[in-house]
Formats: sequence, structure tokens, C-alpha cells
Amino acid sequence: MADSVRLDPVDLAILRELQNDARITNKELAAAVGVAPSTCLDRVARLRSTGVITGTMLRVDATALGRPLQALLFIRVQPHRRVLEPFVNHALAQPETRAVFHITGADDFMVHVAAAGAADLQRLVLDEFTARPEVALVHTTLIFQQWEGGPLLPPMTSG
Repeated sequence: MADSVRLDPVDLAILRELQNDARITNKELAAAVGVAPSTCLDRVARLRSTGVITGTMLRVDATALGRPLQALLFIRVQPHRRVLEPFVNHALAQPETRAVFHITGADDFMVHVAAAGAADLQRLVLDEFTARPEVALVHTTLIFQQWEGGPLLPPMTSG
């Protein structure tokens, strides 16, 4: 995919609608953005082929799945190196892991996890992260509540 893809107002409207409800039918989407269904289908296909749309995800309630305790693990590795795959692959292999971020600052990674409870979180931190030889420090922050932003659209340009 190119660094930036040229998007017109119809493309932006399609992205906004799909991010609000990815299950919308093509006919409903076309009506919502004011184009013919065939045009809409072509536009969505182009957004996929250019890599603007990378997939469709299902969101689930972690509490409903028995994982009500969410936390952010800030992890520092030693020594600092560019080979990150072994650690990232290990983190992603844990069933509690929701997302892994490579970050700047004092810590190297932030791992979002959803655990069954305090004992499960403790086991995860101590047995799966702290025990790894490259991990120098794990700082755990509990998440009390979470809000998600609206649809992601490109920055507005002046003019």
C-alpha cells in the first residue's frame, strides 16, 4: 500500500459508515453515502485493494467471556535490540492478550490484557512475562473503564 491514498468525500463517507457498522449491507451503505450500489461496491473493493480497509473485526465484551479484569502491562526489555519478534510472538500467543504496542520512553512495550481475575493476572505477569530472560521490568496498570474514539479518517487539509 502507498503511504497515502487519495480519498474523496464519498470514500470518507463510506469509511465513516463502515467503521460505525461493518455489517451494513451494500445497498444500505450506498443509500447512506448517496451513490448507486454498484458504485459503492466498486469503491469498497478499491479501498480494500489499496489497503485502506485492512479487515473487519468483531468486538466482544471481555466480561461476558469471563475476563473482567483488564490491564496494561508496561514492559522493559534488556538488552535493547531490534529483534522484537520472539517477545511479540510470545505476548500474542497468550490468550489474555488483546493488543501489543512497541512504544517509546522508559518502557519498550505496552500489552493490553484481559484476565479472569487478580490471580490470573498475577500468573500471567509472573509466569509469562517477568520470567522471560529478556524482560527487565513489568509495570501493571489496571483499567477501570474504557472509551473508544469515533471513526478514523485522514487529517483535514486546509484549502
